[in-house]
Amino acid sequence: MDLALDDDQQAIAQAAADFLAEACAAPAMRAAADSADGMDRALWQGIVEQGWCAVAAPEAEGGLGLGEVGLALLAEQLGRHLAGVPFFESAIEAAALLRACGNPEPALLAGVASGAVLVLAAHATHADASTTPAGDWRLDGTWPQVPGAAWADNFLLLIEGESPRLFWVPAPELAVEPLAMIDTTRRSASVHAHAVHVPATALLAEGAALRTALVHARGLAAIALAAEQVGVAQQCLDLTLAYAAQRMQFGRPIASFQAVKHRCAQMLVAIESARSAVYGAAAVADAAPEATTLSFHAAEAWCAACDAVRYAAQEAIQLHGGVGYTWEVDVQRYFKRAQANRVRGGDPSTWRERVAAQLLDAAP
Repeated sequence: MDLALDDDQQAIAQAAADFLAEACAAPAMRAAADSADGMDRALWQGIVEQGWCAVAAPEAEGGLGLGEVGLALLAEQLGRHLAGVPFFESAIEAAALLRACGNPEPALLAGVASGAVLVLAAHATHADASTTPAGDWRLDGTWPQVPGAAWADNFLLLIEGESPRLFWVPAPELAVEPLAMIDTTRRSASVHAHAVHVPATALLAEGAALRTALVHARGLAAIALAAEQVGVAQQCLDLTLAYAAQRMQFGRPIASFQAVKHRCAQMLVAIESARSAVYGAAAVADAAPEATTLSFHAAEAWCAACDAVRYAAQEAIQLHGGVGYTWEVDVQRYFKRAQANRVRGGDPSTWRERVAAQLLDAAP
Protein backbone atom coordinates (compact mmCIF):
# COMPACT_ATOMS: atom_id res chain seq x y z
CA MET A 1 0.00 0.00 0.00
CA ASP A 2 1.36 3.42 -1.02
CA LEU A 3 0.91 5.79 1.92
CA ALA A 4 2.34 8.86 0.15
CA LEU A 5 -0.16 11.67 -0.49
CA ASP A 6 -1.06 12.06 -4.15
CA ASP A 7 -1.24 15.42 -5.93
CA ASP A 8 -4.93 15.96 -5.16
CA GLN A 9 -4.44 15.19 -1.48
CA GLN A 10 -1.43 17.48 -1.20
CA ALA A 11 -3.37 20.24 -2.95
CA ILE A 12 -6.36 20.00 -0.61
CA ALA A 13 -4.09 19.91 2.45
CA GLN A 14 -2.27 23.05 1.34
CA ALA A 15 -5.49 24.80 0.34
CA ALA A 16 -7.03 23.99 3.72
CA ALA A 17 -3.98 25.27 5.57
CA ASP A 18 -3.95 28.51 3.57
CA PHE A 19 -7.69 29.08 3.89
CA LEU A 20 -7.82 28.49 7.65
CA ALA A 21 -4.69 30.56 8.29
CA GLU A 22 -6.62 33.54 6.95
CA ALA A 23 -10.25 32.75 7.81
CA CYS A 24 -9.59 31.22 11.24
CA ALA A 25 -6.59 33.14 12.51
CA ALA A 26 -6.17 33.43 16.27
CA PRO A 27 -8.32 36.60 16.66
CA ALA A 28 -11.23 34.99 14.77
CA MET A 29 -10.89 31.77 16.76
CA ARG A 30 -10.97 33.67 20.05
CA ALA A 31 -13.96 35.75 18.94
CA ALA A 32 -15.95 32.64 18.04
CA ALA A 33 -14.95 30.83 21.23
CA ASP A 34 -16.01 33.78 23.37
CA SER A 35 -19.27 34.42 21.48
CA ALA A 36 -22.72 33.43 22.72
CA ASP A 37 -23.09 30.19 20.75
CA GLY A 38 -19.45 29.49 19.87
CA MET A 39 -19.94 28.96 16.13
CA ASP A 40 -17.99 30.86 13.50
CA ARG A 41 -20.76 31.12 10.92
CA ALA A 42 -18.69 33.05 8.38
CA LEU A 43 -16.05 30.31 8.49
CA TRP A 44 -18.73 27.63 8.11
CA GLN A 45 -20.10 29.37 5.04
CA GLY A 46 -16.62 29.45 3.54
CA ILE A 47 -16.12 25.76 4.26
CA VAL A 48 -19.44 24.93 2.60
CA GLU A 49 -18.61 27.01 -0.46
CA GLN A 50 -15.32 25.15 -0.90
CA GLY A 51 -17.08 21.81 -0.86
CA TRP A 52 -15.39 20.39 2.23
CA CYS A 53 -18.61 18.81 3.48
CA ALA A 54 -18.60 16.51 0.43
CA VAL A 55 -14.89 15.75 0.36
CA ALA A 56 -15.35 12.06 1.21
CA ALA A 57 -18.47 11.49 -0.88
CA PRO A 58 -18.03 9.55 -4.14
CA GLU A 59 -17.87 11.60 -7.31
CA ALA A 60 -21.08 9.88 -8.44
CA GLU A 61 -22.84 11.63 -5.55
CA GLY A 62 -21.33 15.00 -6.45
CA GLY A 63 -18.48 14.73 -3.94
CA LEU A 64 -14.72 15.05 -4.35
CA GLY A 65 -14.05 11.35 -3.80
CA LEU A 66 -11.02 11.92 -1.55
CA GLY A 67 -12.18 9.41 1.05
CA GLU A 68 -11.01 9.11 4.62
CA VAL A 69 -7.53 10.44 3.86
CA GLY A 70 -9.10 13.62 2.50
CA LEU A 71 -11.21 13.96 5.65
CA ALA A 72 -8.16 13.41 7.85
CA LEU A 73 -6.28 16.15 6.01
CA LEU A 74 -9.08 18.62 6.68
CA ALA A 75 -9.63 17.47 10.26
CA GLU A 76 -5.96 18.02 11.10
CA GLN A 77 -6.05 21.60 9.87
CA LEU A 78 -9.37 22.31 11.62
CA GLY A 79 -7.90 21.00 14.87
CA ARG A 80 -4.79 23.08 14.37
CA HIS A 81 -6.93 26.24 14.25
CA LEU A 82 -9.58 25.18 16.81
CA ALA A 83 -12.23 26.01 14.22
CA GLY A 84 -15.59 26.70 15.83
CA VAL A 85 -17.63 24.81 13.23
CA PRO A 86 -19.55 21.49 13.30
CA PHE A 87 -17.48 19.82 10.59
CA PHE A 88 -16.62 16.74 12.63
CA GLU A 89 -20.14 16.37 13.99
CA SER A 90 -21.89 16.65 10.63
CA ALA A 91 -19.57 15.95 7.69
CA ILE A 92 -17.63 13.18 9.44
CA GLU A 93 -19.44 11.47 12.32
CA ALA A 94 -23.09 11.70 11.22
CA ALA A 95 -22.31 11.25 7.52
CA ALA A 96 -20.21 8.16 8.25
CA LEU A 97 -23.08 6.55 10.12
CA LEU A 98 -25.55 7.34 7.36
CA ARG A 99 -23.30 5.75 4.76
CA ALA A 100 -22.66 2.75 7.00
CA CYS A 101 -26.42 2.28 7.25
CA GLY A 102 -26.59 1.96 3.47
CA ASN A 103 -27.63 5.55 2.77
CA PRO A 104 -31.28 5.03 3.77
CA GLU A 105 -32.12 8.70 3.44
CA PRO A 106 -30.25 10.32 0.50
CA ALA A 107 -31.77 13.71 1.27
CA LEU A 108 -29.88 13.83 4.57
CA LEU A 109 -26.50 13.24 2.94
CA ALA A 110 -27.35 15.80 0.27
CA GLY A 111 -28.18 18.24 3.04
CA VAL A 112 -24.86 17.59 4.77
CA ALA A 113 -23.00 18.27 1.54
CA SER A 114 -24.88 21.55 1.09
CA GLY A 115 -24.09 22.78 4.60
CA ALA A 116 -27.04 21.62 6.68
CA VAL A 117 -25.80 20.46 10.08
CA LEU A 118 -26.64 16.88 11.01
CA VAL A 119 -25.63 15.81 14.53
CA LEU A 120 -25.53 12.32 16.03
CA ALA A 121 -26.94 12.08 19.55
CA ALA A 122 -25.95 8.87 21.34
CA HIS A 123 -25.64 7.66 24.93
CA ALA A 124 -29.19 8.54 25.88
CA THR A 125 -30.57 8.30 29.38
CA HIS A 126 -34.05 6.77 29.74
CA ALA A 127 -34.74 7.00 26.00
CA ASP A 128 -37.64 5.08 24.53
CA ALA A 129 -39.34 4.66 21.17
CA SER A 130 -42.82 3.23 20.83
CA THR A 131 -45.23 2.83 17.97
CA THR A 132 -48.62 4.54 17.97
CA PRO A 133 -51.96 3.39 16.56
CA ALA A 134 -51.45 5.82 13.68
CA GLY A 135 -48.32 3.90 12.62
CA ASP A 136 -45.79 6.54 13.54
CA TRP A 137 -43.22 6.62 16.38
CA ARG A 138 -43.28 8.38 19.73
CA LEU A 139 -39.87 9.33 21.11
CA ASP A 140 -39.07 10.19 24.71
CA GLY A 141 -35.69 10.62 26.33
CA THR A 142 -32.68 12.76 27.08
CA TRP A 143 -29.27 12.81 25.41
CA PRO A 144 -27.26 14.66 28.06
CA GLN A 145 -24.16 15.97 26.26
CA VAL A 146 -24.25 16.24 22.48
CA PRO A 147 -21.43 18.18 20.79
CA GLY A 148 -22.68 20.66 18.21
CA ALA A 149 -26.33 20.16 19.19
CA ALA A 150 -27.07 23.87 19.43
CA TRP A 151 -26.05 24.29 15.78
CA ALA A 152 -27.96 21.31 14.36
CA ASP A 153 -30.62 21.44 11.66
CA ASN A 154 -31.38 17.73 12.07
CA PHE A 155 -30.51 14.99 14.56
CA LEU A 156 -29.76 11.31 14.36
CA LEU A 157 -31.14 10.03 17.66
CA LEU A 158 -29.69 6.70 18.74
CA ILE A 159 -31.78 4.69 21.19
CA GLU A 160 -29.68 1.83 22.49
CA GLY A 161 -30.89 -1.44 23.96
CA GLU A 162 -31.38 -5.05 22.95
CA SER A 163 -32.55 -3.81 19.57
CA PRO A 164 -31.04 -0.34 18.98
CA ARG A 165 -32.84 2.09 16.73
CA LEU A 166 -31.69 5.17 14.83
CA PHE A 167 -34.17 7.97 14.08
CA TRP A 168 -33.92 11.11 12.00
CA VAL A 169 -35.59 14.06 13.75
CA PRO A 170 -35.63 17.73 12.68
CA ALA A 171 -34.13 20.01 15.30
CA PRO A 172 -37.30 22.12 15.85
CA GLU A 173 -39.07 19.00 17.16
CA LEU A 174 -36.61 18.70 20.08
CA ALA A 175 -35.65 20.79 23.10
CA VAL A 176 -31.96 21.76 23.07
CA GLU A 177 -30.36 23.10 26.24
CA PRO A 178 -26.85 24.58 25.82
CA LEU A 179 -24.26 23.57 28.40
CA ALA A 180 -21.42 25.55 29.95
CA MET A 181 -18.21 23.94 28.64
CA ILE A 182 -14.58 24.17 29.73
CA ASP A 183 -13.61 23.90 26.05
CA THR A 184 -15.43 26.91 24.62
CA THR A 185 -14.16 26.21 21.09
CA ARG A 186 -16.54 23.22 20.80
CA ARG A 187 -19.92 23.55 22.46
CA SER A 188 -22.29 20.83 23.62
CA ALA A 189 -25.93 20.77 24.63
CA SER A 190 -28.48 18.44 26.15
CA VAL A 191 -31.19 17.19 23.78
CA HIS A 192 -34.65 16.32 25.10
CA ALA A 193 -37.51 14.52 23.37
CA HIS A 194 -40.88 14.73 25.12
CA ALA A 195 -43.65 12.83 23.32
CA VAL A 196 -42.14 13.68 19.94
CA HIS A 197 -44.03 12.03 17.08
CA VAL A 198 -42.17 11.19 13.87
CA PRO A 199 -43.34 9.22 10.82
CA ALA A 200 -42.45 5.58 10.26
CA THR A 201 -39.91 6.65 7.63
CA ALA A 202 -37.90 8.44 10.35
CA LEU A 203 -36.56 5.06 11.50
CA LEU A 204 -33.34 4.74 9.50
CA ALA A 205 -31.89 1.49 10.89
CA GLU A 206 -32.29 -0.94 13.76
CA GLY A 207 -31.10 -4.18 15.28
CA ALA A 208 -28.01 -6.08 14.18
CA ALA A 209 -27.60 -4.05 11.01
CA LEU A 210 -27.42 -0.86 13.05
CA ARG A 211 -24.89 -2.37 15.46
CA THR A 212 -22.64 -3.26 12.53
CA ALA A 213 -23.03 0.23 11.08
CA LEU A 214 -22.18 1.82 14.44
CA VAL A 215 -18.96 -0.16 14.78
CA HIS A 216 -17.89 0.85 11.28
CA ALA A 217 -18.85 4.51 11.68
CA ARG A 218 -17.17 4.81 15.07
CA GLY A 219 -13.95 3.47 13.60
CA LEU A 220 -13.99 6.08 10.85
CA ALA A 221 -14.89 8.84 13.31
CA ALA A 222 -12.03 7.81 15.61
CA ILE A 223 -9.53 8.13 12.75
CA ALA A 224 -10.80 11.61 11.86
CA LEU A 225 -10.83 12.75 15.49
CA ALA A 226 -7.30 11.38 15.85
CA ALA A 227 -6.28 13.56 12.90
CA GLU A 228 -7.77 16.53 14.72
CA GLN A 229 -5.72 15.62 17.79
CA VAL A 230 -2.59 15.63 15.63
CA GLY A 231 -3.47 19.14 14.45
CA VAL A 232 -3.92 20.28 18.04
CA ALA A 233 -0.57 18.75 18.99
CA GLN A 234 1.19 20.37 16.03
CA GLN A 235 -0.09 23.80 16.99
CA CYS A 236 1.03 23.24 20.58
CA LEU A 237 4.53 22.65 19.24
CA ASP A 238 4.40 25.63 16.89
CA LEU A 239 3.21 27.98 19.64
CA THR A 240 5.93 26.69 21.94
CA LEU A 241 8.66 27.18 19.34
CA ALA A 242 7.50 30.73 18.67
CA TYR A 243 7.41 31.55 22.39
CA ALA A 244 10.79 29.94 23.09
CA ALA A 245 12.36 31.96 20.29
CA GLN A 246 11.32 35.30 21.81
CA ARG A 247 11.39 34.51 25.56
CA MET A 248 14.67 35.81 26.96
CA GLN A 249 16.45 34.32 29.97
CA PHE A 250 20.03 35.01 31.08
CA GLY A 251 20.42 37.32 28.11
CA ARG A 252 19.42 34.86 25.36
CA PRO A 253 16.30 33.10 24.01
CA ILE A 254 15.33 29.98 25.92
CA ALA A 255 15.17 28.20 22.56
CA SER A 256 18.97 28.13 22.65
CA PHE A 257 19.02 26.01 25.82
CA GLN A 258 19.71 22.35 25.20
CA ALA A 259 17.06 21.17 27.66
CA VAL A 260 14.37 23.15 25.83
CA LYS A 261 15.58 21.88 22.45
CA HIS A 262 15.38 18.27 23.61
CA ARG A 263 11.85 18.65 24.92
CA CYS A 264 10.68 20.26 21.67
CA ALA A 265 12.38 17.51 19.69
CA GLN A 266 10.58 14.86 21.73
CA MET A 267 7.29 16.63 21.00
CA LEU A 268 8.08 16.53 17.29
CA VAL A 269 8.89 12.82 17.34
CA ALA A 270 5.63 12.00 19.13
CA ILE A 271 3.60 14.12 16.70
CA GLU A 272 5.19 12.67 13.56
CA SER A 273 4.71 9.13 14.84
CA ALA A 274 1.05 9.82 15.54
CA ARG A 275 0.58 11.48 12.15
CA SER A 276 1.95 8.39 10.43
CA ALA A 277 -0.43 6.16 12.39
CA VAL A 278 -3.42 8.37 11.59
CA TYR A 279 -2.83 8.65 7.87
CA GLY A 280 -1.94 4.98 7.66
CA ALA A 281 -5.26 4.15 9.32
CA ALA A 282 -7.13 6.48 6.96
CA ALA A 283 -5.50 4.78 3.95
CA VAL A 284 -6.52 1.39 5.32
CA ALA A 285 -10.10 2.66 5.80
CA ASP A 286 -10.22 3.75 2.16
CA ALA A 287 -9.39 0.18 1.13
CA ALA A 288 -12.73 -1.01 2.59
CA PRO A 289 -11.26 -3.48 5.11
CA GLU A 290 -13.18 -5.95 7.21
CA ALA A 291 -14.50 -4.74 10.55
CA THR A 292 -11.72 -6.19 12.72
CA THR A 293 -9.00 -4.64 10.55
CA LEU A 294 -10.64 -1.23 10.62
CA SER A 295 -11.13 -1.40 14.39
CA PHE A 296 -7.49 -2.37 14.92
CA HIS A 297 -6.08 0.51 12.86
CA ALA A 298 -8.59 3.00 14.28
CA ALA A 299 -7.47 2.02 17.79
CA GLU A 300 -3.82 2.36 16.82
CA ALA A 301 -4.39 5.83 15.36
CA TRP A 302 -6.53 7.02 18.27
CA CYS A 303 -4.13 5.82 20.97
CA ALA A 304 -1.08 7.28 19.19
CA ALA A 305 -2.79 10.63 18.63
CA CYS A 306 -4.08 10.89 22.20
CA ASP A 307 -0.68 10.04 23.65
CA ALA A 308 1.02 12.57 21.38
CA VAL A 309 -1.38 15.43 22.03
CA ARG A 310 -1.38 14.82 25.77
CA TYR A 311 2.41 15.00 25.83
CA ALA A 312 2.59 18.00 23.47
CA ALA A 313 -0.09 19.97 25.31
CA GLN A 314 1.39 19.47 28.76
CA GLU A 315 4.89 20.26 27.50
CA ALA A 316 3.58 23.40 25.83
CA ILE A 317 2.06 24.56 29.12
CA GLN A 318 5.30 23.82 30.98
CA LEU A 319 7.59 25.50 28.45
CA HIS A 320 5.41 28.61 28.40
CA GLY A 321 5.93 28.89 32.15
CA GLY A 322 3.35 30.66 34.29
CA VAL A 323 1.92 32.56 31.32
CA GLY A 324 0.79 29.26 29.77
CA TYR A 325 -2.12 29.07 32.22
CA THR A 326 -3.48 32.52 31.42
CA TRP A 327 -6.37 33.44 29.12
CA GLU A 328 -4.09 35.75 27.13
CA VAL A 329 -2.14 32.79 25.71
CA ASP A 330 -3.88 30.35 23.37
CA VAL A 331 -1.99 27.26 24.47
CA GLN A 332 -4.48 26.70 27.29
CA ARG A 333 -7.29 26.47 24.72
CA TYR A 334 -5.43 23.71 22.88
CA PHE A 335 -4.87 21.85 26.12
CA LYS A 336 -8.61 21.95 26.83
CA ARG A 337 -9.53 20.79 23.31
CA ALA A 338 -7.10 17.88 23.63
CA GLN A 339 -8.65 16.78 26.91
CA ALA A 340 -12.22 17.21 25.66
CA ASN A 341 -11.48 15.17 22.53
CA ARG A 342 -9.93 12.42 24.64
CA VAL A 343 -13.15 12.13 26.65
CA ARG A 344 -15.27 12.27 23.51
CA GLY A 345 -13.39 9.60 21.60
CA GLY A 346 -12.90 7.28 24.56
CA ASP A 347 -9.96 6.64 26.84
CA PRO A 348 -7.07 4.96 24.99
CA SER A 349 -6.99 2.23 27.63
CA THR A 350 -10.49 1.19 26.57
CA TRP A 351 -9.43 1.00 22.93
CA ARG A 352 -6.38 -1.06 23.86
CA GLU A 353 -8.57 -3.46 25.82
CA ARG A 354 -10.78 -3.94 22.77
CA VAL A 355 -7.78 -4.71 20.60
CA ALA A 356 -6.44 -7.15 23.19
CA ALA A 357 -9.79 -8.94 23.31
CA GLN A 358 -9.95 -8.98 19.52
CA LEU A 359 -6.48 -10.51 19.24
CA LEU A 360 -7.09 -13.04 21.98
CA ASP A 361 -10.38 -14.11 20.42
CA ALA A 362 -8.57 -14.65 17.11
CA ALA A 363 -5.73 -16.63 18.67
CA PRO A 364 -5.60 -20.41 18.00
